[in-house]
Amino acid sequence: MKRLVYIVLLITVCMTARGQQLPLYSQYLYNKFLINPAVAGSDGYTSVNLTAREQWVGYKGAPRTFSFSFQTRMLKRGYMLKRTNTGRQIYRPKTDGRVGLGGYVFSDRNGLVQRTGVQASYAYHLWLKSTTQLSMGLAFTAYHYKIDETQLNFEDPNEPWLNNDLRLGIFVPDAIFGVYLINPKYSVGFSADQLFEASAKIGDDAYRNFRLYRHYYLFGSYNFILNTRMDLEPSFIFKMSEQLKPQADIGLTYNYDQSFWAGLAYRTSGAIIANVRIRYMNIFIGYAFDFTLHEIQRITYGTHELSLAMKFGDNTRRYRWLDRY
Repeated sequence: MKRLVYIVLLITVCMTARGQQLPLYSQYLYNKFLINPAVAGSDGYTSVNLTAREQWVGYKGAPRTFSFSFQTRMLKRGYMLKRTNTGRQIYRPKTDGRVGLGGYVFSDRNGLVQRTGVQASYAYHLWLKSTTQLSMGLAFTAYHYKIDETQLNFEDPNEPWLNNDLRLGIFVPDAIFGVYLINPKYSVGFSADQLFEASAKIGDDAYRNFRLYRHYYLFGSYNFILNTRMDLEPSFIFKMSEQLKPQADIGLTYNYDQSFWAGLAYRTSGAIIANVRIRYMNIFIGYAFDFTLHEIQRITYGTHELSLAMKFGDNTRRYRWLDRY
């Protein structure tokens, strides 16, 4: 019996490792730093973001994610005024202020497996033209895996495998690399997560190993300026890994006066996503609802994601054209 429970646990852990290894976000457009370290400090602000995501509400063991991120730009000198072809005024740094720093912590629960991740990011920003910025970023991460033993019932409460491995948790280091290009009209970024494809070992036998597979993200958007107050922005994100089918989110976001956003997207894995975001001074509140186009929708109440963000910095001296979110 104990051996059977052992095998079931192994299958659970391995399926989690090969399945949704990284947290999934529907409001990535408003905080791209969560998927690309090159975004750290790219808008010139100091930003703090909180995100809570409850997937497939009502389904036992469904993924649940909480995250906290922080990013800033190391600014040193003054700024000079520039004017774009659309008539908007922008402020860009003279020479310095090219370094961005960031941090990211998340807690993700998927079935019996509890994951905690910590990330420290460094980004370097270059101006290719007067209004085009190229950023490169590198982040080092650490993942901690642990079984929620409160949901298990062992015949032997001192089961050595659980005591030695998953009760204390498994530590896995890794890294992320990303590039990010942005100007007043468009943005595009690429990142590779879990670069080392590190392995975690459960017990002493080789067959108990599982590895973290490399994930790739490609995202982009184009900003159509309707008038001085309204924008329309089509966007996409393409995700793939060695173990998962490629997945894409294709959406459209409406922005009014940099204070209200509403968007709709389609996820090729089978979901329709609606989101809304409002701004009050330097506070941003967002909400997204995922309607799953699968049978599981009949026994759940959908997926809900809530975000809270704050930006610090004087608007008049930062890169105002980058302040689209």
